[in-house]
Amino acid sequence: MALIPFDDRDGVIWMNGEMVDWRNAKTHTLSHALHYGSQVFEGERAYGGNIFKSREHTQRLRQSCRYLDFELPVSDEELDGIKYQVLAANYITDGYVRAFCWRGSEMMAISAQETKIHLAVAAWQWPSYFDPEVKMKGITLDISDWRRPSSESAPVHAKAAGLYMICTLSKHIAEQKGFQDSLMLDWRGYIAEATGANVFFLMRDGTLHTPTPDCFLNGITRQTVIDMAKARGIEVIERHMQPGDMAEAEECFLTGTAAEVTPVRQIGDYRFTPGAITRELVNGYAELVNGGG
Repeated sequence: MALIPFDDRDGVIWMNGEMVDWRNAKTHTLSHALHYGSQVFEGERAYGGNIFKSREHTQRLRQSCRYLDFELPVSDEELDGIKYQVLAANYITDGYVRAFCWRGSEMMAISAQETKIHLAVAAWQWPSYFDPEVKMKGITLDISDWRRPSSESAPVHAKAAGLYMICTLSKHIAEQKGFQDSLMLDWRGYIAEATGANVFFLMRDGTLHTPTPDCFLNGITRQTVIDMAKARGIEVIERHMQPGDMAEAEECFLTGTAAEVTPVRQIGDYRFTPGAITRELVNGYAELVNGGG
């Protein structure tokens, strides 16, 4: 299937206060964001015209801006409204919404206090992140050589563009090996997350374990699934996990706005069987985001 470039599509993008033709929503090549990574973003999903946990995403975007030493230039209420305007203007009821904020071109150096802060919101149709047929039998993950940095090395709790460079590199290597994604460890060697999603393991004793998010995002979907599991009487344990702990896990799945709840059947040499608990959470999450939960 031919790729449709993201700079050559029909529709409109909200940018700095107005709806702009999709192909004309541009910024200068000498922007601070492009050269120094000073950009933050949110990925959100709309189901039946409703954006799931829109306000939580807006608040996280605002906090990401502050981690990078600038302010989101609109109120929470304004940004929530803009997202729905973009969906309506592009005739989208089920899709992906991306709000993003970046430093402009007024200064081209490490120092960037006088740069303009730009804000844009785009939306497009978005199918399941992984092929649905592949998803239910479980995807496969490589184990990346790249490590998530410590909180003393990077603004690890911001959803910032620069932090995804090692994710792209990890995913490329994994795909070259025939995997769909890659598991990333942190600088200490603990399990962290996949390249764009959090990870959970159902252990042999029936407890659900997930890494402590002290150097990566505590995902909004992650928090939602923890609440769902607890409501079903499943004990959830957040802890530092060694790679060898995966030998004690029977089921594994990823969580994220794009991935939703995606079963995993293999990570490196470790094997899992998507079972009843994973299926229950896959189905429960689908019901929740579609207004049935």
